[in-house]
Amino acid sequence: MSYLDRDKFGIYRDRDENDGPGPRLMGADTLMGEDVYNRQEEDLGDIKEIMLDMQTGQIAYAVLSFGGVLGMGDKLFAVPWQALQLDTVNKRFVLDCTKEKLENAPGFDKDRWPDMASPEFGTQIHNFYGTTASGMRTSTGSVMGSGTSTMQSDSTGGSSYGGGNKGNY
Repeated sequence: MSYLDRDKFGIYRDRDENDGPGPRLMGADTLMGEDVYNRQEEDLGDIKEIMLDMQTGQIAYAVLSFGGVLGMGDKLFAVPWQALQLDTVNKRFVLDCTKEKLENAPGFDKDRWPDMASPEFGTQIHNFYGTTASGMRTSTGSVMGSGTSTMQSDSTGGSSYGGGNKGNY
C-alpha cells in the first residue's frame, strides 16, 4: 500500500514539479512498509522503521528488512535516509545498491539492535552507503544538500530529489 492509498484526508498533495516528486511533508507511518528497489529493478525489501535524531530533528536512518521468507529469517539494515530516493511513479523507494552488496552490508537481527546513536556506527553505515552525516552523498556524485532542495535526473530517465535528511523529499 502506498502513501497515496493511505491519504484519506488529502494531506499528501503533490508539490510543484520543480520542487521534487511527491508531497512536501509525509507522515512517517505512511512510509512504513514501503518497498525498496534498486536501479536493477530488484526488490531489496521494505521499510520497517524510521529512526529520528532527536537532537537535530532530522531523520537519521530507515531500517530496511531484506531476505528471509514471509518475515522469517530476514536481516535488518540501517540505511541513511539520504541514500534513499522516492520513486513516485512506482510508489516505492530506490536504493542505489545491488543485492550482493546489500548482503554484505552491516546488518543486525530484529532482537539485537546496534547503538545507532554511536559515532562509530554512524561512520560505518555512512561509509558503506557512500553518504555523510551532513547530508552530502559522496559515492555516486549526486548531491543531497543539507537543508536545500535539488532536482536531478537519474540514469533511468526519472528524477531524484535531494532534500537533505530532513524528511521532506
